[in-house]
Amino acid sequence: MDVIIGLTGIAVMLLVIALGVPVAFGMGLTGLVGFAFLWGTGMAASLTVITAYTKTSGFLLSVIPLFLLMGQVVFHSGIAKELFTALQRWLSRFPGGLAMAVTAGSACFAAVCGSSPATAATMGSVALPEMKRHNYSPRLATGCLAAAGTLGILIPPSIPMVIFGILTEQSIGKLFIAGIVPGIISALLYIGMIYLRAKHDPTLAPAGEPSTWREKLGSFITVWPIVLLFLIVIGGIYVGFLTPTEAAGAGAFLALLIALVQRKLTKKTFIDSLASTTQFTGMILCMIVGAMVFATFIVTTGLPDAVASFVASLEVNRYIVLAVMLFAYLLLGCVMNVLGILVITIPIFFPVVLELGFDPIWFGIVLTKMIEISLITPPIGVNCLIIKGVAGDYVTTMDVFAGIGWFFIMDLLTIIIIIIFPQISLFLPSLMFQ
Repeated sequence: MDVIIGLTGIAVMLLVIALGVPVAFGMGLTGLVGFAFLWGTGMAASLTVITAYTKTSGFLLSVIPLFLLMGQVVFHSGIAKELFTALQRWLSRFPGGLAMAVTAGSACFAAVCGSSPATAATMGSVALPEMKRHNYSPRLATGCLAAAGTLGILIPPSIPMVIFGILTEQSIGKLFIAGIVPGIISALLYIGMIYLRAKHDPTLAPAGEPSTWREKLGSFITVWPIVLLFLIVIGGIYVGFLTPTEAAGAGAFLALLIALVQRKLTKKTFIDSLASTTQFTGMILCMIVGAMVFATFIVTTGLPDAVASFVASLEVNRYIVLAVMLFAYLLLGCVMNVLGILVITIPIFFPVVLELGFDPIWFGIVLTKMIEISLITPPIGVNCLIIKGVAGDYVTTMDVFAGIGWFFIMDLLTIIIIIIFPQISLFLPSLMFQ
């Protein structure tokens, strides 16, 4: 009977969200009503308050606003433009060089930003004028910017990884380190595909003007802040010198210090960074509270254990079950945002993953890559809509979605590689000093 109540709760929650209620409130209200149905209104109110408090009062959650602040300072201080210019000097002479520079720049910017929409918006505003000037195919240009922006949640630090770690009680530090190699592979597959397409048809992405060696070597001077931030934050976590929370604090302080030294920390930059951080933090914490209330309700009904036991009893290969779950993520990506997908599915799918014997850190990376794909999946495709907004009348929305086709295929190839060779994700975490 309780399992039926759990299934009914999921159906009601999806209906409420479909009616336009924000995901956080839809999940929280469904959990509250579910508690009331099981134990009465008094117990429901108490359980909801206790769950909300205990799940948000932990010191670990401070990692979210600190990493967000670091990314917002980098975003508002204009470092992305210098990064793109440096990479452009090295790659523009190749066919598709600007698109390759966008991909490499997005990967580097992601290493200090952690937000895919911010990465896409920043690189789009910086790189699109240059790509238009070099007569790039509008579909290739905008598709590249939208897809490359998704690297922001696979290459650490990553806010979705933080949320996954909190919801599943997995090591955020290990998740960060596990995402490095898959993120690099994903970027390299993009770059290789761009080069081959531009080589085959130079009209898609003509080569640009070559730069002198003096210009190339001088470009290193402008990218040192990103290198330094990455080494301090991710390097500190890897060698065990910093916890993720300490690394987030160090990264936020260092980003502010760098912007101050470079005279980019104006009053407007500082206020805008704080305002954006506060807004995003509030949204994420509301999602976490709603998810925790709903997840606690679902767990008390016994539904996750029942689903895990049922799946374990099936005489099918575990990779078939994994494929079904990943396909579900692909469908959800068409109609929901990244955080909504995470908080709704983890309470149901994660026990199944453990029952099937998959490594939880590895699954976290596979899941992150899948929700990364959702950022360019129509009709929502947040990154595609962002790039359309940046591009204006240069392209239609359909052109942007058409432009991500080859990048979508590369994403699926990345997923297949990670699944076939799980050590790609697990090798570096196994060598960590903690």
